[in-house]
Amino acid sequence: MDMDRLIQFVGKQVVAIGDFDGVHLGHQEVIGRALRRANHLGLDAAIMTFNPHPRAVMGQDKYNELLTPLMKKMEIFKNMGVNHAYVVTFDASLMRLSPEQFVDGVLDRLGVDSVICGFDFTFGFQGRGTPDSLCELSHGKFSVEVVRPFHMNGDKVSSTRIREALQQGELDTVTRLLGRPYSISGIVVDGAKRGRTLGFPTANLQLDEPYVSPTHGVYAIKAHVRGEIYQGVMNIGIKPTFDTGELKPSFEAHLFEFSEQIYGELVTVELIAFLRPERKFASLDELVTQIKMDAEAAKQQLSLEP
Repeated sequence: MDMDRLIQFVGKQVVAIGDFDGVHLGHQEVIGRALRRANHLGLDAAIMTFNPHPRAVMGQDKYNELLTPLMKKMEIFKNMGVNHAYVVTFDASLMRLSPEQFVDGVLDRLGVDSVICGFDFTFGFQGRGTPDSLCELSHGKFSVEVVRPFHMNGDKVSSTRIREALQQGELDTVTRLLGRPYSISGIVVDGAKRGRTLGFPTANLQLDEPYVSPTHGVYAIKAHVRGEIYQGVMNIGIKPTFDTGELKPSFEAHLFEFSEQIYGELVTVELIAFLRPERKFASLDELVTQIKMDAEAAKQQLSLEP
């Protein structure tokens, strides 16, 4: 798959356009429509996405953290079978483009055959462009297909809903709306090594991208290490028992039946189940007892996984 950062003509193609943070089931429906149409027409399927997140550029700070940072999105697009990905820098100059200028200067330069977008896609200055105006501005040079809202069990699938569920510990909802477990990746770094002294050595992850941080607490996880998958338990939070004064959450994973040294290595963790909120313990003995209970609870939850 090409990741073309400059818009250039590569032949007629079907383009799915949007931010796609989360690449959730609704986004997958938009991309799937593009893949099916491209296959039917014998054309390449492409993605056009934006970086940084448009809402972050417009001052909504919470969008500095993402469900799927750019490189993770690229990996998912590739696995879905997308041929090309166009990453458009979202900055002040792009924000100033009128809807007409966006169509003429960006989409037309690609020579698109078809554009597939979600019902809530906006473009151009102040988001004045809508799917309806995209149809009008195409002037018959390309077709436009608009995908309606995607619902699952009464929930409208959206990045906003997934963010809310993550921060409320509703991990079942997150997994259901994403169509996969929420995952984070990071490099294993040196920690205080308290877990080792307590009998539960941990891998401390320094996240490699600005992920949306889930609610503080303990999670059953699956960790991808050196091409293998290990089960385990992870604490996300500020470790109030030790009163370190840290405000930035740490990500500490204890992997079952694993004792290798992996400092400096990249580990990807899938959050499978939320076990309990983080809390302060009165003593180390009480903490160790709870850690043992957390490990057993995690094993029970993971045993239910296919």
